[in-house]
Amino acid sequence: MHWIDKLSKAQRVVIVVALGAAFLAVGSYILSLGEHGVAFGWTGYAPLTAPAERPAWLDLIVWLALTCLWALVSITLLRPSRHDGSE
Repeated sequence: MHWIDKLSKAQRVVIVVALGAAFLAVGSYILSLGEHGVAFGWTGYAPLTAPAERPAWLDLIVWLALTCLWALVSITLLRPSRHDGSE
């Protein structure tokens, strides 16, 4: 990953924050799969079927996996660059 070594510390932090926002969007999308209709607002009538409830442990697994992935990528991005001259 030689392109990472060319980035400043501030640029690396911006990438880490952007990845966190992207993982938040991906996690929200994954956990909203299978839901029908709009999840907010007043519809004026009672729904015909109860919303499908997923187990809470599934939410936990998804968020833990995405958080661990974000931490690993962040460690990789924020580690000091190597300038050993072996290139």
